[in-house]
Amino acid sequence: MTPQVSCRPLMFEFDFAEPFPFESLPLFNPVSRADRAGKLRIYQDAQFRQALKDTFASPMAGPFGSPGDRIWVSSLPGDPAVEERRVSDLAQERGVDLVDCLLDLALSSDLKARFRMALVNFDEEAVAELLRDKHTVLGLSDAGAHASQLCDACFSTHLLGHWVREKGVLSLEEGVRLLTSRPAEVVGIRDRGRLAVGFPADVVIFDPQLVGASKLRRVHDMPAGADRLVADAQGIDAVIVNGTIIRRNGHDEVDARGSLPGQLVRSTR
Repeated sequence: MTPQVSCRPLMFEFDFAEPFPFESLPLFNPVSRADRAGKLRIYQDAQFRQALKDTFASPMAGPFGSPGDRIWVSSLPGDPAVEERRVSDLAQERGVDLVDCLLDLALSSDLKARFRMALVNFDEEAVAELLRDKHTVLGLSDAGAHASQLCDACFSTHLLGHWVREKGVLSLEEGVRLLTSRPAEVVGIRDRGRLAVGFPADVVIFDPQLVGASKLRRVHDMPAGADRLVADAQGIDAVIVNGTIIRRNGHDEVDARGSLPGQLVRSTR
């Protein structure tokens, strides 16, 4: 067994119209069944609020325990001044409990306020230890199953920008190895992950002083105008697949509808 480790906190963006991160809690079963009007009534209910406070304070709460410093306001229609602020700081300023502040913000916006919550991998000392462990492999993905709630496609540039350049936890060579030869080794793809004679020329050219990931942003380019979160890569000069430049300075160099140099790769074990 090879444990996977994510180099980014698992951040969920949500609103209280669809409070996905909390739906694993039995307390939210009535919320999941309720229509919008029903949700509004539940969120105003004092007993529900106290039960949520008790849940956050419980030693058995798992990733929901003491979340005060791990919840931010992503967007609040009509009040952009509070965006990107911790809900715990807003609660302290207003002299109210975290839960009351959180739900009051949701109610004041007719459940349109969006929040961001870090569920796991927010302890950087622990993550650094995992990244350096020779038994782990970098990665965390369910292939975009929650495209409107999280985006970790930028983990590779985040690793190079944050853990290599800014934190110095990994050398540049070790960071590149975690992104290339290490996953190829674990998955069993023997002709990928290294620059060697006879291997396919799959290359990313980047500036170590600039490489990184932008902040997440929301776009509406899915069918029927549905939204998703995206991040932009920074400091990438070129992406080469099988010797063909497919992207240069942030622009595609090939027609996605035409002939492409990539091919299906299978384990060679």
